[in-house]
Amino acid sequence: MDYLLKNCDFVLTWINDEPKVLRNVDIAISDGLITGVGTITMGGFEKIDCSGHVVIPGLVNAHTHTPMSLLRGFYDDAELMTWLNKMWSVERELTRDVIALGSELSIIEMIMSGTTAFIDMYHYPDVTADVALKYGLRAALGSTFIDTLRKPSCVENELRNFVSTYGKSQLVRPLINVHSIYAVSRDTLLRARDLSNELDLPIQVHVSETRDEVYESKRRYGMFPVEYLNSLGLVSSKSQLIHLGWVTNWELGIIARVNARVTHAPTSNMKLATAGHFPMRELMDMGVIVTLGTDGPASNNSLDMFREMKMAVLLQRHSYWDVSIKALHAFKAATINGYRLLGLNGGCVGSGCVADLVLLDLGSPRLQPIRGDNLLSNIVYSADGSDVDMVIVNGRIVYDKSRDYWVFRERAREIGERLNDFIRKFL
Repeated sequence: MDYLLKNCDFVLTWINDEPKVLRNVDIAISDGLITGVGTITMGGFEKIDCSGHVVIPGLVNAHTHTPMSLLRGFYDDAELMTWLNKMWSVERELTRDVIALGSELSIIEMIMSGTTAFIDMYHYPDVTADVALKYGLRAALGSTFIDTLRKPSCVENELRNFVSTYGKSQLVRPLINVHSIYAVSRDTLLRARDLSNELDLPIQVHVSETRDEVYESKRRYGMFPVEYLNSLGLVSSKSQLIHLGWVTNWELGIIARVNARVTHAPTSNMKLATAGHFPMRELMDMGVIVTLGTDGPASNNSLDMFREMKMAVLLQRHSYWDVSIKALHAFKAATINGYRLLGLNGGCVGSGCVADLVLLDLGSPRLQPIRGDNLLSNIVYSADGSDVDMVIVNGRIVYDKSRDYWVFRERAREIGERLNDFIRKFL
């Protein structure tokens, strides 16, 4: 359908990398793109009355483990390595059906809370991709190298099949996942690098997440984690580096020089007590594209990107002892930078941008009082996913609260019951 969003009270977008608030405008959508913003009177569109709403770009969850909603609340009070070993003890027993259920539960939660695209790291990526396509959500994902759970040869074969199946999809973007330098061998890292070059795919990897990881890397390789990855040709413009809580200044220079991308996951880092400090201000000053992710629903335990934007600002201020990281930086990381990471002209509301949009209910008490000058602050610091009334992805309405809310809620409840049947044997 071609849509005309009429009478939008506010539109929050980006112009020349600066936030811009538009008032009382219409938005025309055709063939998955925004074709006009302003006063629009032409016909041929299905009209949607957006009075009482603010329209914002869709939010990108730049790093998560989508099926892990099946492990939400399973083992919450442990540090990273203890927690990981507990997760892996269950993940060895997962089936495609269970992963499908976990993916669907997470995708329902993400859609209902305004996420229009997510970047995933998990097993059986085709299962999650199919669920994302069913619901109309964008996803970047692919096979995960993790030697403790799967043979690298099996991962490579799976990845090639995944690229063959989804490589031309409008909504699914293949990538290569490497869990971490401590979960794979040097040979596996080199295999991932060669596949990235051969297939022209980006690589996503957890790196410098904990102090122990950094110390062990220095002991074994004589280098810190980013240095080690760089020595193997794995830090480049195709790289997405996750966490970076324990990273040196000279490693930041490596990241900036090659135009690698980085992702901050503040809530998960705090919950797993990884400590350290993600150098958001330094990275931005160096011109690095900084994105934002929730991490998985077993380590966050929410997939609400509104919460994550607020947590990003608060953690940075707590760590820096100043307010140089502001609401606009978190909003930029969650919108336009997320789409830059995906290689799409999105995260914006303007002609030519992909039509990935979120409508927020201005009647929410959390957003009052509302003015143009406090709109961005209210969205980052006050709003949450329950304020979302509509989500549009690629020009298609994938969530309309008035139509879908109770349907999605009931489906989520049904999935939860089935996942409980699976997880009880591990309790």
